[in-house]
Amino acid sequence: MTQRQQQPLTLIEVEALARSAHEGQTDKAGRPYAEHLAAVAEGVRVRGGSPEQQAAAWLHDAVEDDALSREWLDSAALPQPVKDMVLAVTKRVGEPVEEYAARILATPGALLVKEADLAHNADPARLSVLDGPTRERLSAKYAYVRSLLGLTAR
Repeated sequence: MTQRQQQPLTLIEVEALARSAHEGQTDKAGRPYAEHLAAVAEGVRVRGGSPEQQAAAWLHDAVEDDALSREWLDSAALPQPVKDMVLAVTKRVGEPVEEYAARILATPGALLVKEADLAHNADPARLSVLDGPTRERLSAKYAYVRSLLGLTAR
């Protein structure tokens, strides 16, 4: 293992890597996906999140969206808590939302990452560009996950 591989990626390197991994992807509103990642990372920062939580925010959808593989994450030059948070907020196919929420609550640091993610996902300006049924479905989904996580409505 070289010296560089032993040094953890910096937050700037994680951001660049996440932006590159999600290049060409768009969100439900057709916006570049990197805008969502940046908003979640900033949401973590302004909520007092650590650099490790900010790194996890940049990577929070990478494995779930197949932008980066689980194997990449396992071998990445990242502190174990970052990897744990990323995996905690990664939805698994067929997994009940209650189990997903329990995993987030059981993983140190992951709740703040998911709180920032939900806050951006439920942003009224972001939801306003979606059709009514989609907006209502997503709003109900986000509210239910917030309730499972013990997060109060904002």
